[in-house]
Amino acid sequence: MNITHYQKTFLKYLQGENLVKEPRNLYQPIDYILQLGGKRIRPVLTLMAADIFSSDFHQALPAAFAVEVFHNFTLIHDDIMDGAPLRRGNKTVHEKWNVNTGILSGDAMLILAYQYFENYEPKTFQKLARLFSKTALEVCDGQQLDVDFETRNDVTIDEYIKMITLKTSVLVAAALKMGAIVGKADEDQSQLLYDFGLNLGIAFQLQDDYLDTFGNPETFGKQVGGDIIENKKTYLYLKALELSSDNDKKILEAFYYEKLEDNSDKIKQVKIIFERNNIPKLIKEQIEFYTNKAFDRIDKMNIANQYKIGLKAFGENLMSRVE
Repeated sequence: MNITHYQKTFLKYLQGENLVKEPRNLYQPIDYILQLGGKRIRPVLTLMAADIFSSDFHQALPAAFAVEVFHNFTLIHDDIMDGAPLRRGNKTVHEKWNVNTGILSGDAMLILAYQYFENYEPKTFQKLARLFSKTALEVCDGQQLDVDFETRNDVTIDEYIKMITLKTSVLVAAALKMGAIVGKADEDQSQLLYDFGLNLGIAFQLQDDYLDTFGNPETFGKQVGGDIIENKKTYLYLKALELSSDNDKKILEAFYYEKLEDNSDKIKQVKIIFERNNIPKLIKEQIEFYTNKAFDRIDKMNIANQYKIGLKAFGENLMSRVE
């Protein structure tokens, strides 16, 4: 289970798709966002799952591509909603072109993703399309909850975990299950793999929350402090409210009540409060908890030990990015 090999195989497939066609102003932004890089975690998981259950993981490339196209569609629209200037260290689509282009190109990507399932025979197509539709709607549910949380002052940590499960984790889980479907795995094994991905996805998003505030801007690829600027009620913020002194709580709530022109002091002060209340350590513990919960699902799977080791190594690598 060579992750680099999966990545290279997927990138070769991506380069061979020649997505730019007329009208170019619709398709160039699609090609742009797909070429920006990233670790290609979701398509790699699809290929990895297919490799476990079949003799040729290459048959899962169209499904892997559909997952990656859909993921990047959500990034384009999320960036518009968040007003984000950077994605993977480059201009976001709506900054490079405009908001209308971002919306329309994103819409086209959603349709394009579905088209790639047409590469499969009817029974497999039906399973993939059903899972994809369920997942796509759940991602929208999660995005709406994220928006709703911006105007709520009573968000709980449990609600936050539910939101990131829908917004982020279900797609990681679906990426794995799609590979299992292509590889003709039985439902029990497919579900265990899905549950592994669901918990790994929660760990991944909590890690992203950590890196958004405490990451290196040169390696993170996005604007560090973006969640603080946008008053996102992440695990960091909610846990700080739970544990902080009355004074720190008042300062946090005051900062998260408004948006400022200059956010440098806001980011600095919020980070100080997070660190004073040991929040970085606590979120790392949560990342480890959900990663280990994911590993428990792998232990229950009826697959060769080498595949269990490979899946766990992938999860451990994901968790180690916090450091």
